[in-house]
Amino acid sequence: MIPDWQLPAGVDRGLWDYLHAADMVAGYDDMMHASALARADIAFCERAFPSAGRLLDLGCGTGRLCAHFAARGFECVGVDLSDEMLTKARANAPGATFVKGNLAEPLPVPDGSFDYAACLFSTLGMVRGAENRTRVLLNAHRALKPGGRFVLHVHNRYYRGLGRGRVWGQWLKSLVAPARAGDITMPQAYGGAPLTLHHFTRRIAERLVDSCGFRMREVCALGANGEPATGSRVYGWLLLAVRP
Repeated sequence: MIPDWQLPAGVDRGLWDYLHAADMVAGYDDMMHASALARADIAFCERAFPSAGRLLDLGCGTGRLCAHFAARGFECVGVDLSDEMLTKARANAPGATFVKGNLAEPLPVPDGSFDYAACLFSTLGMVRGAENRTRVLLNAHRALKPGGRFVLHVHNRYYRGLGRGRVWGQWLKSLVAPARAGDITMPQAYGGAPLTLHHFTRRIAERLVDSCGFRMREVCALGANGEPATGSRVYGWLLLAVRP
C-alpha cells in the first residue's frame, strides 16, 4: 500500500482506496447504466459538442463518455489515475486512447489540441484542495483550442438529500469558515477510508470556471433523477464554458 505521504497531489486516502477498489471497478459500468445523472450528462454533452472533433475526458473512469462519442466519429482521449479503471476503459472503448495521469498535475496531452473537454460525475469534487481543483480547470483550459468547449459537473452542497444536519453544517461553515465549506465526507462504500467530495454552490462553481479563463455559456440544474430541478432539490449542475 502506498503511504499517505506519497499520495499524488489532490488525492487523499479515501479517494486512493476508491480508485483502486476492485469490487467498485467491477460494478462501475452497471452503476453508470442505472444512473439517471449519467444519462443526463451524456445528453448535455451531445448538445454541447455538436460536431465530431477531438474530445478529452478528464477522469474518464471506465470510458463511458469516450465509448459514446468515439462511436459517433469523435477522436477521444481519456485520462484517469486508476490503472484498474483504465484497463476496463480500454476494453469498453477500443476506438479511444487512454492515458494515466493526475488531473491536478500537467496532463500527458499536447496543449491547445482539443475541440472539447469534459470533467463529469463530480470528478472535480473528488480532488482535495481548492488549489488542486483550480489546476484541474487550468489544465482543461490549456488542452483546448481557442473556441473549445468544456463541460463540468459539480454537486450542490445544499441538496436536501444530504440530510438536514449536513446542509445546516454547510451553511454554518460558509459563514464562519468559508475556506473549509463544501467538503462533505461519507462512509466509503468499498471497504476503504471515508470518501470526501467537495460540493459547490452555483455561484462558486461559475466563479471558479471564470477565474480559469473560460466564458460561461450555459448552466443546467438537475435533480437526483436527472431532470431539471430548483432550490434544495438541485442535486448538482452541468456547466458549459468556452475557451476564448
